[in-house]
Amino acid sequence: MNYEMTTAIYELINSVKADYYRYTSRNGTKELSEVNKCMIDEFNAEIGYDVGRKYAKITQRNGGSVWGFVMLQDDKKFKAGDILKAAGWATPARNFARGNVFEEYNVQWTGA
Repeated sequence: MNYEMTTAIYELINSVKADYYRYTSRNGTKELSEVNKCMIDEFNAEIGYDVGRKYAKITQRNGGSVWGFVMLQDDKKFKAGDILKAAGWATPARNFARGNVFEEYNVQWTGA
């Protein structure tokens, strides 16, 4: 995996973390309790990615859930950087891309 892809995946993960913060703080209108701060810290510590042959899988490690997948290289239907929704633990939904990490995209902390 090249430097540009790694950087783009880190930016995607940071966008997911920022969305979780906005959700927890109700767009900054709610003062965070100690429980909320712990939840945010735990969420941020657990989100990461694993690199496979075709995809980078964005996961919540302790929760055992998959946020989504990022295409690592072009194939017949998708281009490198496309964000795909998870169909299951090991496979993405290949119906259409939810965005591309090299272009403008919107994400939610709940999934692609």
